[in-house]
Amino acid sequence: MIGSLAADAILVAAGTRIFPGIAGYGHFRFDDYAKLTIIGVLIGAAGWPVLTRISSAPRWLYGWLTILISLALFLPDAWLLVRGSPLTAVAVLMAMHVAIAVIIYSAMVFVAPVRGVRRRN
Repeated sequence: MIGSLAADAILVAAGTRIFPGIAGYGHFRFDDYAKLTIIGVLIGAAGWPVLTRISSAPRWLYGWLTILISLALFLPDAWLLVRGSPLTAVAVLMAMHVAIAVIIYSAMVFVAPVRGVRRRN
């Protein structure tokens, strides 16, 4: 959670520094992106233990689901573009999605690895 929120803050800071014209963009307010990030991290974290129980290849499946869900999360960003949001601001939002996906995936498959299957005696 902390890593994802930190990545968001860093990307917003870098994006507004590189593209000063997007400073003050509404979706760059901490309270705006934090609640969505927290929800996304909780959902992503909840999915990992489920996949480790139902899949023989949970890392592979979790990786593909992470990619597919991240692509789906680009749809609201595309809608923002259609509605007239600056391309650079939307690009920062998309980078935030990618960063969060990488952090969640890494945390789940490396920090919370699949445990060995217990055998009944």
